[in-house]
Amino acid sequence: MPELPEVETAKNGIAPYLTGFTIEKIIVRQTKLRWQVSPELSQLSLVKITALSRRAKYLIIHTEQGFIIGHLGMSGSVRIVENNDPVEKHDHLDMIMNNGKIMRYNDPRRFGAWLWTDNLDNFHLFMKLGPEPLSDQFSADYLFKKSRKKHTALKVFLMDNAVVVGVGNIYANEVLFQCGLHPQKLAGTITKKQAELLVATIKKELQRAIQQGGTTLKDFLQPDGKPGYFAQELQIYGKAGKNCPTCGAKIESLLIGQRNSFFCTKCQKK
Repeated sequence: MPELPEVETAKNGIAPYLTGFTIEKIIVRQTKLRWQVSPELSQLSLVKITALSRRAKYLIIHTEQGFIIGHLGMSGSVRIVENNDPVEKHDHLDMIMNNGKIMRYNDPRRFGAWLWTDNLDNFHLFMKLGPEPLSDQFSADYLFKKSRKKHTALKVFLMDNAVVVGVGNIYANEVLFQCGLHPQKLAGTITKKQAELLVATIKKELQRAIQQGGTTLKDFLQPDGKPGYFAQELQIYGKAGKNCPTCGAKIESLLIGQRNSFFCTKCQKK
């Protein structure tokens, strides 16, 4: 699944081809995604895009009439193509621009979303989201207070979008390894110092991943068609049975909150 750095990379990649230009029309080939594609999208014509932004893993395309909300789901990607580029299997949506470019959305598993709202402040999917991880609102004080009396596994806690958005499975694994904290450690038992380390590491890892173009996943390509470069620097995710890069012990894995978790029993303590 594309995680926050991948979505930020996608936003940055498509922004120069969309911002300031006009949507001539949107072609929707498949309306049945995670949710029904908003019918307003097919009705848009000659609408100028004023900005692009991101909230959690959602792309937000700001227009003069309202907001297009996109989510890449489990296997979705957006890319910029030319008017004459052939449509491929799973190309479900085309945003045709007045500069001769098309933003094309491809999603084999159809678990993404394309929605419309004219009021971003009251958009229902954003109402219960926690702070952005790279914002000042996500601080050690905030995380420590939020963790009190929580009896959930620390990894599950960090991946809860009501706590903080965008810390997906890959980066939760990497951050906990770097902090020396076991993914099954109870969230309510972290110390203030551990909260400080967690926040600092989350910010550092996400910023580094964004700078390097996002994690290379088989289901994600950047808008220019090139894969990201961050995966080669992952220390522990997906490396069960291999040696820990710190101590040499075997990396273990188990399911925590229905997600694969990777950890070193020697370096990461409960």
